Amino acid sequence: MVKEGLDPVTTSFQCIPIHGRSRFNSTAQRLDVLCNRSPSPPSMAARTLANTHTSPLASHIAQLLSTASSITSFLQTLNPQNPKPNSPTSISPLSQFAPFLNHNLVIQVIKSQKNPYHALFFFNWASNPNPNPNNYSHSHLCYVAITDLLISHGLFSTASSLLQSHHRLSDFAAAKFVKAYGDRGDIRGAIHWFHRAKKMESARAVFDQIVKEGVVKPDVSTYTTIIRGYCKMGMIENAKNVFDEMGCKPNLVTYNTMINGFCKKGLMESAMKIVDQMTETEDCMPDTVTYTTLIDGYCKRGELEEAMKYMEEMVSRNCEPNVLTYNAIIYGLCLNGNVDEAKRMMTRMRLNGLKDNVATHTSILKGLCVVGKLDDAARHLKEIVGLGMEADAKAYGVVVNEYCKIGKAEDAISLLKEMKGRGINPSVSSFNAVFRTLVESGKTDKAGLILRQMKQLGCTPNFLSYSTVIDGLCRAKGRMHEVEEFVDDMCRNGHHLDASMYSWLVKGYCEDGNADMAMRLFCEMLDMGYVINLESFLAFVKGLSAKEKAFEVEKFFEEMSRRCPGIDTHKYRRILDEHLCKNLGNGRREHQQKQSKPCPTKNKPPINQKLLWLQENLQQQCGIHQLDKMQGGGDRKWSPVACFHHPMIDEHGKDWIKTTIGIIQWSGSASQYGFTIGFDSSVFYWFMLAG
Repeated sequence: MVKEGLDPVTTSFQCIPIHGRSRFNSTAQRLDVLCNRSPSPPSMAARTLANTHTSPLASHIAQLLSTASSITSFLQTLNPQNPKPNSPTSISPLSQFAPFLNHNLVIQVIKSQKNPYHALFFFNWASNPNPNPNNYSHSHLCYVAITDLLISHGLFSTASSLLQSHHRLSDFAAAKFVKAYGDRGDIRGAIHWFHRAKKMESARAVFDQIVKEGVVKPDVSTYTTIIRGYCKMGMIENAKNVFDEMGCKPNLVTYNTMINGFCKKGLMESAMKIVDQMTETEDCMPDTVTYTTLIDGYCKRGELEEAMKYMEEMVSRNCEPNVLTYNAIIYGLCLNGNVDEAKRMMTRMRLNGLKDNVATHTSILKGLCVVGKLDDAARHLKEIVGLGMEADAKAYGVVVNEYCKIGKAEDAISLLKEMKGRGINPSVSSFNAVFRTLVESGKTDKAGLILRQMKQLGCTPNFLSYSTVIDGLCRAKGRMHEVEEFVDDMCRNGHHLDASMYSWLVKGYCEDGNADMAMRLFCEMLDMGYVINLESFLAFVKGLSAKEKAFEVEKFFEEMSRRCPGIDTHKYRRILDEHLCKNLGNGRREHQQKQSKPCPTKNKPPINQKLLWLQENLQQQCGIHQLDKMQGGGDRKWSPVACFHHPMIDEHGKDWIKTTIGIIQWSGSASQYGFTIGFDSSVFYWFMLAG
């Protein structure tokens, strides 16, 4: 059977629509073609088309195979141990194939290579061909093909390095390595890759399958690694399940790993249950690591009495406290503002032969800031530097954040520049604190300047950095050109707009008078599935109404309600109605008072009187006394078309018709007075409430 779907120009596999449907009925059928397998039976329409156009398709397949064969012939002339060409001219045979590069050709060439180094050489060349007339770049399936080939030949480190250099080392790839190492019986290699997986479930599923098939028999190290991985991911329940289901006895490292996981979550009661299990076995008694972990957990919960109790217990059990133990106690004391006691604990630490480090003094800095002694904290920071101790970004960050809390952004910026001068890269959280302070104080110019200089100061902006400054500029007037600059820079650095930022941009453009850009961004929001916030929606309504685009506002609301059914439409509807009613009541009433008769009654007159007023004003506005009637079913309706095109109607009259008659049609049916809302329900609402 002839394989279908080859484009005659690019020789790449594509789906040709037949009556709006793809010629490939499933992903499996596309993979059949890709892998040169016999495809599953196509649809009747596909078979008909195949019977009438077999020759061109067959020739395209032949061309693909011929090109792949030619490339393979060249690759086989290379030295397998040193596949790189000896001179620039030796690569020219590959350059001639650059115009024919596509994903299917690359995959075909890779799979055709018996020597993995030949495949790797071709893959690397195709990654950046010169010339590259089709702007070719590898797809995910190309990376899968080369990875599978390298792993099948046992070139694990080569495959790993390749994926890392191209930023393609995903959980899916990690699972492949876990399976491959397991198949070889290399338990340590499998566990190593299991531990590297960002999402534990995919690797765990593969590893469970390996264990189930009897490829490997997990030992205590295996289980401990799995538990540690779950704890690092914050999946403490999964870690506890593995701990409870261990097929062997836990050792001291396993117990301490589980205790640390609970303490990091603040689950001290659960941690103590594990400690009780340790003491019951008598094989694994708590050590310095166990007690230090417990002390740190209690200190971070602010339970200093419990922390000190276990400090005394560990000493009584001949477990010597280490630097980490003392630092945990000092941190807890400083967190509670007890700086003097923390300094005494540091003295005790020194007397026991342990040297305080930068983490010790960072806790002291925090304690001084907690009790409001910022000047003392700044002096202590200088003392640390003066003593030759290398203060890190965390130590500086404590003082920077405190300066920002009291609005001293300039002092914070000075510290950031000092850090750069000492070869210390500030943390992004320190910059974000500065941005927040500058924006809140209205210094958006300074915030924008620091954001531009951020990379020069040794730190890359994150999404929060951009969003804080962009929010501030959007709230200022006439700064949207700067906003566009930062949004472009943010997107180039791999960040994407979220719902909040879209809302700020819409509001900013509306307040800047750029209704077209606001509508464009609103459309993008809807396409992304985002919902504009109420504050920005109000600005959107005001901005478009000022441009006489009330009709567009209504359409945007309807589209948002349709696409986002979960929103509170009543709140948005209320904003829309209240503003449009106010706008129409103020903007059009002056014109109506000059040329229209006043409404016969005030304070919400009856509907029938309103209709009489509407008819009289229509006749006066249009100069027409015999209104056209549309007969049908016994109903009579006013025809706005005839009124609108009457030669006596000026622009004001047409505007009056569009916002009144073009919206409301009166039907004198059995219900006597019925209304049909046309294109703007809020104008109808205004008409019913207008006095």
